[in-house]
Amino acid sequence: MLRLDNIKLPLNHADPVLLDVICRRLEINPREVVNFTVFKRSYDARNKADIQLIYQINVQVGAELEKDLLGRESAACRPAPDTQYQFVTMADSVFPNETQERPIVVGFGPCGILSALLLAQMGLRPIVLERGSNVRRRTKDTWGFWRKGQLNTESNVQFGEGGAGTFSDGKLYSQVKDKRHLGRKVLDEFVKAGAPPEILFLSKPHIGTFKLVTMVERMRAEIIRLGGEIQFDSKVVHLRHEPFVDLVPNRRGASTSEGATSEGANENALRQVTGVCLADGTVLNSRHIVMAMGHSARDTFSMLLEQGVYIEPKPFSIGFRIEHPQSVIDSARFGENAGHAMLGAADYKLVHHCANGRSVYSFCMCPGGTVVAATSEEGHVVTNGMSQYSRNERNANSAIVVGINPETDYPGHVLAGVDLQRKLEKLAYELGGSDYSAPAQLVGDFLADEPSTALASAQPSYKPGIKLGDLSEALPKFAIDAIREAILVFDRKIKGFAMPEALLTGVETRTSSPICIKRGSDFQNLCMKGLYPAGEGAGYAGGILSAGIDGIKVAEALATSLLETADSDVF
Repeated sequence: MLRLDNIKLPLNHADPVLLDVICRRLEINPREVVNFTVFKRSYDARNKADIQLIYQINVQVGAELEKDLLGRESAACRPAPDTQYQFVTMADSVFPNETQERPIVVGFGPCGILSALLLAQMGLRPIVLERGSNVRRRTKDTWGFWRKGQLNTESNVQFGEGGAGTFSDGKLYSQVKDKRHLGRKVLDEFVKAGAPPEILFLSKPHIGTFKLVTMVERMRAEIIRLGGEIQFDSKVVHLRHEPFVDLVPNRRGASTSEGATSEGANENALRQVTGVCLADGTVLNSRHIVMAMGHSARDTFSMLLEQGVYIEPKPFSIGFRIEHPQSVIDSARFGENAGHAMLGAADYKLVHHCANGRSVYSFCMCPGGTVVAATSEEGHVVTNGMSQYSRNERNANSAIVVGINPETDYPGHVLAGVDLQRKLEKLAYELGGSDYSAPAQLVGDFLADEPSTALASAQPSYKPGIKLGDLSEALPKFAIDAIREAILVFDRKIKGFAMPEALLTGVETRTSSPICIKRGSDFQNLCMKGLYPAGEGAGYAGGILSAGIDGIKVAEALATSLLETADSDVF
């Protein structure tokens, strides 16, 4: 198979043109093309009057011709990479035997789902523990909160089957390095579960909440069919562990954390995880546990720290959600081509480095979506963005956030970032009227440092509702100053971004986990062997796709360790 890159065609090109371009590029006859498929399609909208579609195409020709084409000095193609997933190991049909324990996966968001699915496909029959409810019950609880302000702290936007990604835009792209094409494995499994096939070739694929609900149910059914077990409403409140004795010398190798040293990890206090205790008193034994909780599992972070799990604080971001009429963004990005079926609702990605040294950027941009209430704790207000597959809601929304770091903004202790998040969320709750309404302000008033008293053309999408006022009280002054400066700069890139009628809603605090549960090259925590921190909550992912990829990596490491240990009769 051959790969042709960077094929540019006009937005409204006819389908047969692709074959013509392939033949011209390769200097071959159309009859010599056995088959071709679009591997990736993106667009270049820098010139709104001449938007170009950009293709990567896989082309099948005869074996001799392929060899000839690749051997040419001016080869216009390259071998197409093999994106087929290969399992690293497989359990035998009698797993588990009398000396083996089933692996446990804690959390059933994108990371936990892919980790459990892969373990099940390898024959390891995982036990999944999800603190929240199944996705149907969770959806009812979430909509109940949005409509009536009735919060279920264990079944909401953050907790429950599918994780936070279920109530989001459903973006399926990331900037992680993926040399093994694990992202393709994630997308393939999503398509098998009912996702639109075009996610396999679109450069910025997405799914949307309603489609995600059905997909999650089907993936759960597949895990169960393969011997896995899913337990909902099963919160892990304690780890069981014992002193670690490595009976296989040098098995772990140099266990330094990925991108960091093991400074702070006490090698003389290594522990081996042996199981978990649930809130109802149930004890489950396992020496191989994936911790795939989400970025909002703050009580779990505290529990792990108390149990001796090595954790470090990490940077995250704080800010607001900004809403514009989607038509404004479409026009700014696509000009006269706004509304074209091949382009869909326009998105944007913006970054600005401010005079005060802070960086402001757009995050989780949701074209044709809504701003949603995303708290998981009583007396807190948190915003997030969500959209359906159609992306046909009135407004575009995005987080506009400021990067912060533990060294300067929340020093003192490992969970100081959590304390800061809670402080800002409680303040937002109070500014919103203490009924889960969110504080909001028109962009024009925000820039003029004047409280808002009435809405303009941009209608808020946030439920349960908003309370207009002064958002300058909602974040530290450095963040307010940075966001004000950035909005004006962004307006030069996206015409209308600083329109006075646009709306800011606060606060956005859960852009990513405020901690990193450090792991070694074997994917196990530096101080708790057998514990595999994974996904967004552990600090190793940022979005559905990267979380799924990390879930696969961790499942591979766990499976390899478990089966090697069993083969060595060491358990």
